Amino acid sequence: RIAGIIRKHLAEIIQLKLKNPNLGFVSIPEVKVSNDFSYAKVYVSFFRKEDELTGMEVLEHSKGFIRTELAKTLDTRRCPELRFEIDHSYEKEARITELLNKTK
Repeated sequence: RIAGIIRKHLAEIIQLKLKNPNLGFVSIPEVKVSNDFSYAKVYVSFFRKEDELTGMEVLEHSKGFIRTELAKTLDTRRCPELRFEIDHSYEKEARITELLNKTK
């Protein structure tokens, strides 16, 4: 449940408060939180594949700001440390769909 709340707040922070034109369009399909809530693995996907490298650099550089803003919105004692990773599930899904269409 906390992962869903974190995902929602992170999406708002990144879209509305992070003012960096190099970020591009990013979405957060999933967040996984450790059992003790000290770490949150944030999976991000970018609209364009070309934006991944610069987008990840922007997110890593802005990690402190994002975490501070997240801490303001959470009702927990501590705010988890954020770890951003690129989500490749859409690519895998597209590949599987392509293979299934070829077999028909």
